[in-house]
Amino acid sequence: MPSPTSFRTQGLADLNPRRILCCQLRQIGDVLLLTPSIHMLKTRFPDARIDVFTEKKCAPVLEYNPEVGHVWEMDRSLGLLDSLKFYRRVGQGPDGQGYDLIIDFQQLPRIRWVLMLASAPVKLSYPPPWYNRLFYTHWAPVSGPYAAKCKAGVLMNALNLPWLNDPPRLYLSDSVRARAGALLAQWGVTDENTLVTVDSTHRRASRCWPAEHYARLLQLAAQARPDLRFVLLYGPGELDVVRQVAQAADLGQQVIVPANMLSLREMAAVQAVAALHLGNCSSPRHFALAVGTSTLTIRGSTSTAWTYPGPGHEDICQGLPCQPCDESGCALNYACLTGLAPETVLPRLLGMLGEASGGCGA
Repeated sequence: MPSPTSFRTQGLADLNPRRILCCQLRQIGDVLLLTPSIHMLKTRFPDARIDVFTEKKCAPVLEYNPEVGHVWEMDRSLGLLDSLKFYRRVGQGPDGQGYDLIIDFQQLPRIRWVLMLASAPVKLSYPPPWYNRLFYTHWAPVSGPYAAKCKAGVLMNALNLPWLNDPPRLYLSDSVRARAGALLAQWGVTDENTLVTVDSTHRRASRCWPAEHYARLLQLAAQARPDLRFVLLYGPGELDVVRQVAQAADLGQQVIVPANMLSLREMAAVQAVAALHLGNCSSPRHFALAVGTSTLTIRGSTSTAWTYPGPGHEDICQGLPCQPCDESGCALNYACLTGLAPETVLPRLLGMLGEASGGCGA
């Protein structure tokens, strides 16, 4: 049971805001997981304009979203004075009329600056520590276990909005879909192939299945399904890792390493035509979910909270007593990952592919 101080929601029952600001600065996957909350707000307050305050690198996640009005893109390179001016503009809203409701989903210092400089009558968040309570007028506990539901818990508990298990939402333009189609043609992927996107990288060793394991799994899967084509996704500074996987797999044109790093939206458009996304517990799994593609996640130190509770989205893990630890380091040399053999993952991979529709364009 939450403590009495976990709730401060008096006066919210009759709230009917016309201008709402949602604050989630980072990371990219977390901003995508905010979209179910945005949908809940838009469903409850259809006439409201819903804006978002986020970091510049995360803004592409919200492009073309019909439920989002204005996106305030935080540039972290700004100096103190310019940052304060920007926070002031955010608090005033794009039309200068301010906001009726500001929801802080993250409680970071930059968000607190916006709250301090804004005159919104309702400033809502999850229960803050006592020394930060002056920034908020209302708070309510989060829910769970799914991460998107955890964020939405503030709305569920403060505004009595129902959780309908909606997945994250990402909207792709015709132009980016065409770009993805051109890339697939360039890579030699045809309608006779079954496409799998692969995310073999992670900045934390405790969440990254070894490259040699990925390579062996791709070999085994290709032997069982010669029609498979694997696109290895990568971010800044990760090209060497995916090249290592491709070289170890030694499958020729069946394993594709894009010559140039895909943008977030290009990645999502490629995932949208894939039969399955395979990878570590990181943001590409949420992008695949948001465009309707099934996911199989290799889970190391993280919990199942990041797994969407619906069909077509599965985790596989070693199941050690210490899992999940959510730690970056490991005294057991990451046994939860190194000990998970590709031969163990293969039946789950092939099983999920068998349940998916065949063909690249399916």
